[in-house]
Amino acid sequence: MNDIHDSIADVWYLKTIEFGEGDQRKQFKIVTQNFNGPCSFIAICNILILRGAIEIQPASRRTVSYEFLSQLVAEYLLTNCGDVDISAALSIMPLTQKGMDLNPLFTGATSFRPGGQGGGELKLFEQAGIDLMHGWLVEPGTQEAQVFAKTEDYDTAAMLIAEADHISKGQLVTDDTDVPQAGSSKGPTYSDEERQKIEDATVVRQFLDSTKSQLTYHGLFNLAETIKPGALAALYRNLHLSVIYKRSSEEDTSLYTLVTDNIFTNEPSIVWERLEDVDGGWSTFVDSNFVRSSPAGGDYAGQTAEDALRAAEMEAGQFIPSDPADLALAQQLQAEEQQRVWREREYYRQEQARRKQAELEKQEALEEKKRRKGNKKDCIIM
Repeated sequence: MNDIHDSIADVWYLKTIEFGEGDQRKQFKIVTQNFNGPCSFIAICNILILRGAIEIQPASRRTVSYEFLSQLVAEYLLTNCGDVDISAALSIMPLTQKGMDLNPLFTGATSFRPGGQGGGELKLFEQAGIDLMHGWLVEPGTQEAQVFAKTEDYDTAAMLIAEADHISKGQLVTDDTDVPQAGSSKGPTYSDEERQKIEDATVVRQFLDSTKSQLTYHGLFNLAETIKPGALAALYRNLHLSVIYKRSSEEDTSLYTLVTDNIFTNEPSIVWERLEDVDGGWSTFVDSNFVRSSPAGGDYAGQTAEDALRAAEMEAGQFIPSDPADLALAQQLQAEEQQRVWREREYYRQEQARRKQAELEKQEALEEKKRRKGNKKDCIIM
């Protein structure tokens, strides 16, 4: 029985999509992902596929295995990346099957610290010429930013929380006002250094609890500014790696992530998901033309991306409804959360409009400066 499960888990279905701008538009076979699929390796493969660096043949092929894809990637590295140690790359690739060990810094969209096997996955992305990004960033000038200036990455933040919890004997506070002063008679007595660690850990934990999707609005702005139009990159978010894309279109500067869930393998109108907020509540599916999806039928028609995935989980028996009291509370919390997301989304839209207007004014100022400079050259001084 286990052998059958393993063989199914090691085979991934292919999906045919169209991709490219203008004359470069063509059909590609992308790799979809099952529940336990190695998302980091699949993301690498899909980016190389959409770049035209590797190609899955024959056209009638419906599934691929890790062995098949790793051979394609190895051949690409061997023939196109002369400075890559191919033996090292081959030793790194199998590690991608066992999950990711990425340690993002909360201060930069392209900043990661090596983890696990000497940062093997980071090396593989670098060798393949693929940018690895994330949007789990703190807002500059905030209390979180001051703390994360000392605790920059996730692993260090987790260690700080564990150390502070040990200092407070498992009673890590959630409000700075509850932390006794050094030498205080109120509760346990902490040294100045211990109290500072508890205060910092409290800030860190509150930030992590409020950003469980591993994406912030500051991070979303940063991604929009960092990714160049027409570029493909790998996005680390919510313990998952996906392909992120920014169109080279003046009419559409949105960010999109490639939909690789295998539940949509046979739905040609669901290709990309527009990245519009941090929680996915406003995200929508689009087709190969980046037009809002119109599914041919089925249970997913007319639903948001989050709704469709939840429906799939219920069908798979992975979601168990709560009792009426819990359901009422959940609905109330969901309504409050939707209001918060709506306000943040409105702020996001306003900020986008402000930045676009500022860029327009800057361009007009430059054109005016050039015009005046040209007029001065035409002047004749008598």
